Amino acid sequence: MATRTEEPETLDVIEPTVGRTWAKTAQTRQAILDAARDVFLEHGFADASIAHVVEKSGFSVGSIYHHFGGKAELFTGLYLTHQGGYVDSARTAVAALRASGEEDGLELFMAGARAYLESAWRRREVARLFLSDPGPAGFASMRRARSKAWIRQNAQLLDAKDDAVGRVRVSIMTAVIGDAAREITLCDSRREAKTMIEASLIFLRRIAV
Repeated sequence: MATRTEEPETLDVIEPTVGRTWAKTAQTRQAILDAARDVFLEHGFADASIAHVVEKSGFSVGSIYHHFGGKAELFTGLYLTHQGGYVDSARTAVAALRASGEEDGLELFMAGARAYLESAWRRREVARLFLSDPGPAGFASMRRARSKAWIRQNAQLLDAKDDAVGRVRVSIMTAVIGDAAREITLCDSRREAKTMIEASLIFLRRIAV
């Protein structure tokens, strides 16, 4: 009687392993970034070193270079993660309002703006680092490129006309959010930050017309 050969359950074995590996990698990267955040806050980019991050994180030099590549990449990675928090907050707010049936571009924009500004207060400690520290070479250019991309995204959300007036309007509204966020990170209390958020949103509505 022929014996049935069992085929290996390849997917059942590999997929969880891949998932665990990815999760471990993500956890390692986040732990390194958390340590780098503390180091940059304490020393600033110029005086910080990979040795500081090694001491703070407990990971080896090789592991840090494997995941990021060096001090400049760590600083940039921290910034991108920090900015990603703002973006996630805004996108979640816009998606929630859209799911409720709202279709007006301005209302969606305002919901995203509020979430972004509230996130600025929650993330104020790291935000202050990027306000005061010039970072590595090329960092300023990267920030400008991201700002331009942000303007384009806002233009799509507002369905702004692609003419001089439309472009200026969106640029000014985006600048208001960015400048307000910077001021909010410097507030001394949640109450002061809330007052500034509400004032910024009122101003945004005025110039949106």
